[in-house]
Amino acid sequence: MKDFVDGTAFNNEQGNRARKLFAAVVLAALDDAIADDKKYGNGPEQIARWARSRDGREVLSCAGIDPNERVVRGLMEFVGRGVRTSVALSREESERRNAAQAEAA
Repeated sequence: MKDFVDGTAFNNEQGNRARKLFAAVVLAALDDAIADDKKYGNGPEQIARWARSRDGREVLSCAGIDPNERVVRGLMEFVGRGVRTSVALSREESERRNAAQAEAA
């Protein structure tokens, strides 16, 4: 029984690592689209094309993201803002956004 539990825990841990790896690929795709948007002005279209492609849907699914049209719109909106993923995930950006929302309210 102990071996079964150890094996299950190991498999769960491997699955979590794989999901994080695919999530990193999604973040890299977002950064690439943001760079394209700044350089060529077509970032939202690029990320939408990628997210709707077979490879994009597969990567999103493996990252634990349901590849539906709502997600595609969210990705396009994120790229349209032009904020790099590393900045958007930082604590300072989160605090700045919360402060801006508090001022608006």
